[in-house]
Amino acid sequence: MSSYSITSKLPATPPTIFSVMSVLAQKHHAINLGQGFPDYPMNEELINGVYAAMKNGHNQYAHMHGVSALREGISAKVHSLYNTAIDPDSSITITPGGTYAIYTALTSVLRPGDEVIVFEPCFDSYIPNIEVNGARAVTIALRHPGYRIDWEEVRKRITPATRMIMINSPNNPTGKILEKEDLVTLEEIISGTRILVLSDEVYEHIIFDGQPHESVLKYPGLLARSFAVFSFGKVYHCTGWKLGYCIAPEPLMKEFRKIHQFNCFTCNAPVQYALAGFLEYREEYLGLGSMLQKKRDYFQRLMLGTPFKPLPSSGSYFQLYDYSGISREREADFAVKLTEQAGVASIPLSSFYKDPVENQVLRFCFAKKESTLAEAVERIQRHRF
Repeated sequence: MSSYSITSKLPATPPTIFSVMSVLAQKHHAINLGQGFPDYPMNEELINGVYAAMKNGHNQYAHMHGVSALREGISAKVHSLYNTAIDPDSSITITPGGTYAIYTALTSVLRPGDEVIVFEPCFDSYIPNIEVNGARAVTIALRHPGYRIDWEEVRKRITPATRMIMINSPNNPTGKILEKEDLVTLEEIISGTRILVLSDEVYEHIIFDGQPHESVLKYPGLLARSFAVFSFGKVYHCTGWKLGYCIAPEPLMKEFRKIHQFNCFTCNAPVQYALAGFLEYREEYLGLGSMLQKKRDYFQRLMLGTPFKPLPSSGSYFQLYDYSGISREREADFAVKLTEQAGVASIPLSSFYKDPVENQVLRFCFAKKESTLAEAVERIQRHRF
């Protein structure tokens, strides 16, 4: 048998932290507050809608761009939320999840030598997606504990090679949101340049305390040069369905679809038909923020009885907690100890940096049943740190 070697395209990329912590949680029968998925049931009507679509014969390939009724529903939704007209035929593509859409957007425009500005801490797929395309991630670390973007720093880091700036609001992992002045400033920075924007908005509807979501779709100067990525799984509590969509102006979407057609090509047809009908129930997504805010507040009240200190969360499934009053251990080590000894899994914030930054902070997911959250906090309270 002949031997051969493979030169890795991602030599410095370890297994994802979510897989590592989930395996550890299973091994120690820990409550998993690390990975971001709900443990409560989704809407039965949407499940029945998928069954009905199957029974009605929608079981073959859907259109490459996505079921037309679903794209039209998304277009109508965007218009009602942001007063922005989006052509459902030329500017919306249904994708197998938000992470896929992010990869496809990057792959459609990046070339070797391009630079992409990324704000850390960030979702763990961003930098590998950039690097596998031969581009370079230019990281800007957001300062603990505020995690606000320093736009003057952004201006300083732009070079002739800058091809894209990636933003994420509400942010995973910090729970921070971008405000109007952030989007206005970004719009001004990229005006007259070749710089594109990739806006990860999968937690679009999970915003708390009455604050608005500032989408790139609201700002003409951003809309004209942005890929905006969304997730049905986050909205309808069905993350395992892996269905999302990308919105982009026609010139960008043409390039996006060139990659899409030879990768996924098309997405699950019956689920798309069910979602097209379910989009009519606006309260399902308009009420999502208040529902999850109650869970955030419930978890935070329980955690007051522990030595952990909360950092503000304005959106998403997540809240950061500072354990510096308990230990000065590295975040990864402390997260493992919490899983093995207290039976509660979290994610170390340091794993959301290319070069780990240690601030003694863990990320917890509160998109769980109240009984799950209560049991997790009770385990933490019983543990002797």
